[in-house]
Amino acid sequence: MSDYRELLPIATEAIRRGAEAMRGRSPGALSPKGDRDLASQLDFIIERELRAYLLDATPGIGFLGEEEGSTGPVEIRWVLDPIDGTANFVRGIPLCAVSLGLLHRDVAVLGVIELPFLGSRYAAARGDGAHLNGQPISASTTGELSEAIVAIGDYAVGAKAAARNRLRLALTARLAEEAQRVRMTGSAALDLAWLAEGRIDAALTLSNNAWDMTAGVAIAREAGASVVDRDGTDHNASSAMTIASTPPLVDALLALLAEADSQPVPVPASGGS
Repeated sequence: MSDYRELLPIATEAIRRGAEAMRGRSPGALSPKGDRDLASQLDFIIERELRAYLLDATPGIGFLGEEEGSTGPVEIRWVLDPIDGTANFVRGIPLCAVSLGLLHRDVAVLGVIELPFLGSRYAAARGDGAHLNGQPISASTTGELSEAIVAIGDYAVGAKAAARNRLRLALTARLAEEAQRVRMTGSAALDLAWLAEGRIDAALTLSNNAWDMTAGVAIAREAGASVVDRDGTDHNASSAMTIASTPPLVDALLALLAEADSQPVPVPASGGS
């Protein structure tokens, strides 16, 4: 397939259905997903409904959902996060999204993200630019970290969280010294959409789950942002990290990440009474 634009109406309808469910239904029962992570009943409902819709509309395309995994072909497949930012959603925090992307040979080629409580729907297909509510958008041209607002992904939870957070904490400390502001929204899809719109200048996630990243990566790239792995190579589904920013900031951010990785995070001494 070369013209992914043909699939945008289908992806947009799927996203409309998911966003409508988020606005109109309660989260329902909550299920633990390991240490300090959770899924809502509505996560599963949306994923099952959109999986059925997409498999009917595009039977030759596979599907990967965050909650219930993969079905069908893997060379080209839809990738869905039914509620990105579930912890925000269940607390009534409006920074959450429904996110649907298309991976073709592990490269993000299409994405639609809706922020149901903010009235924003972002869409992009390779070669067609990025759009917000039907209007073209582009990433900012910020070129200095001192002028940049940088979003960083959530700290790790679950197995080996302390070890995984060493780099996250060190990077946060370095960003606090260099960037204009540092933000943590709790939704990777929202971070990448806001990068595409120019609201923020970089979105750094030190992991790479396809359901979190596919749609946002496609949208950010079509808006003119750069998205790379930690070594500066082009980002794909096999990358270790997702480093997305305005093109002039990439080198500075990768250098900052390398510095953070070389410096241990001080552990506060436990105080006595």
